[in-house]
Amino acid sequence: MLKFTLRRLGVMLLTAFALTFVVFYLTNLAPNLEKLARSEGSVRMTEEAVTAWIEQNGHSGPVLMRYGQWLGVVPGWTFTDEKGVTRGRCIAQDSDPALAPRYCGVLQGNWGYSTVFKQPVGPALLEKLGATGWLMLWVMIVMVPVSLILGVLSGMREGSAMDRTLSTFAIVSTATPEYVSGVVLVALFATAATGISPLLVDLGILEPKKTLFLASSTSAMDNITFWNFTLPVMTIALYGIGYIARMTRASMTEVMTQQYIRTARLKGVNFRSVVMKHALRNALIAPFTVIMLQFPWLLNGVVITETLFNYKGFGWTLVTAASNNDIQLLLGCSVVAVLVVLVTQLISDIGYVYLNPRIRIS
Repeated sequence: MLKFTLRRLGVMLLTAFALTFVVFYLTNLAPNLEKLARSEGSVRMTEEAVTAWIEQNGHSGPVLMRYGQWLGVVPGWTFTDEKGVTRGRCIAQDSDPALAPRYCGVLQGNWGYSTVFKQPVGPALLEKLGATGWLMLWVMIVMVPVSLILGVLSGMREGSAMDRTLSTFAIVSTATPEYVSGVVLVALFATAATGISPLLVDLGILEPKKTLFLASSTSAMDNITFWNFTLPVMTIALYGIGYIARMTRASMTEVMTQQYIRTARLKGVNFRSVVMKHALRNALIAPFTVIMLQFPWLLNGVVITETLFNYKGFGWTLVTAASNNDIQLLLGCSVVAVLVVLVTQLISDIGYVYLNPRIRIS
C-alpha cells in the first residue's frame, strides 16, 4: 500500500508540473503580456514602451526560466533602472535589495500580485476558497445522501414503477445544465412577478414585492442564511444528484443479481436485511469513486453558479481574473484546481482499495 501511494504521489507531481506549465505558457503569450502592459500602464503606450514595460516587470526571457522563477526553483528576476533603483520579484517595496531572498516563487509561498484585487494572490485566493468551501460543503450535505437514497431505492427493484420514476428524475436533472436549472429556480422562487412568490403574497404569507428566496447570494459572503444560500446550493446539487443516483442505481442493480443475494433470499432472509447487510456495502464501492470526483467538479463547476448568483467565491474569482487578464491570479487558480483534482483522485484510489477486498488482495 505504501509503494502504491508513493507511486501515485510521483505521478501526481509530474502531472501538476505539466499542467501548471501549460497554463503558464498560455497565460504568458505575447498578446496577453501586451494587454497586461497597456492595462497597467496606458492604453496609448507605444510598441517600444510596451516592450520596455514587459522587460522591466520580469515578463521577458525564456519561458522555462520565467516558469522556474514563478515556481520558485530559479532565482527571481531583478531590474535596475537608469536611476540605480533595483526592484524585482523577491524585493519587497521600500526594502533593501541586498536583504531580499533569491528564491520567492509558489513553493516559497509567493503566488504573485493580483492586478484586479490589488493585493497578493495568496490571501485573495484563500478568502475566495473559504467562501466556495462553504458552498461545496452544503452541496455535498444535500447531494450525497439524497443521491444515494434515490439510487438504492431505484436499484433495489429493477423495472418497478419507483425505479422508472426515480430514473426519469435522475436523467432529467443530469441533462439540465446549471445555467438552465439556476434560471428556472430563480424564476420559480426568487422573482416577485412570477413563480411561487406572488401566490404567497396573495395568501398573506409574504409581504408585497418580496420573494421566497434571494436571487443574489452576495449577502451570504458575510452571513449564510436559508434564504440567500438555498438556490445556489440546489442549482449545483441537482446535477450531481442525478449523476450519482444513476451510478448508484446501476451498481445496486448489478449487486442484486449476484448469486450470494439469491442464496440469501432462498434461505428466507427478508428483503430489508438482504439489502442493508449484504447488498448495500458492495453497491456503494463504485459511487464512492464518483462522489470523490465531485470535489474537483464542484470547484470548477461553480463558475456558472457563482456568476449567476453573484456569489464571490473561487468560480467568480476565476471569471474575474480571466476577463481582466490577471495573469498571476489565473495561475494561482490553476494551481488550486490542479491540486484539488489530483488530491481527490489519490484519496479516491486509496479509498477504493480499502473498500474493495479483491483489489487489496491482488
